[in-house]
Amino acid sequence: MAGSQERTYEGACTCGAVQYRLNDRPLVVHCCHCTWCQRETGSAFVINALIESDRLEVSQGKVEKIDTPSASGKGQVIVRCAACHVSVWSHYATLRDSMSFVRVGTLDNPDHLPPDVHIFTSTKLPWVKLPEGTPSFAKYYDRKDVWTEEALGRRKKLLGDDA
Repeated sequence: MAGSQERTYEGACTCGAVQYRLNDRPLVVHCCHCTWCQRETGSAFVINALIESDRLEVSQGKVEKIDTPSASGKGQVIVRCAACHVSVWSHYATLRDSMSFVRVGTLDNPDHLPPDVHIFTSTKLPWVKLPEGTPSFAKYYDRKDVWTEEALGRRKKLLGDDA
């Protein structure tokens, strides 16, 4: 999963004030087609690389955290560049600040992390064509069906034994 075999990935906001590094491969890369993500991004979907927050390092710049509503009703925190306000990652309430959902489009080489899975395809825009061979789900999925054993182990270690 998670595209290439690289272990680090660098990225930045649009203005370049915020620069960051992923210090490991993501656990998984989601392409989410839900209407909330469509509205928040102004696009047909969002591509997020899920990674432990302690493996995400801001190397330059200042970010600001914005509380926003979410479909779950529990909200999310979107982390944006303090200068250009581009969303660089987010944190969902169920995972707290322990997990970051990094916007793949802000990476220097976003092509290195193609989606491992397409989710919430029940609300996918009809003109978006999904690639053959990449798992897709009308809603969400069971992690055991998509994530690698390494990723499942990292998540378990992060969140505790019953994660």
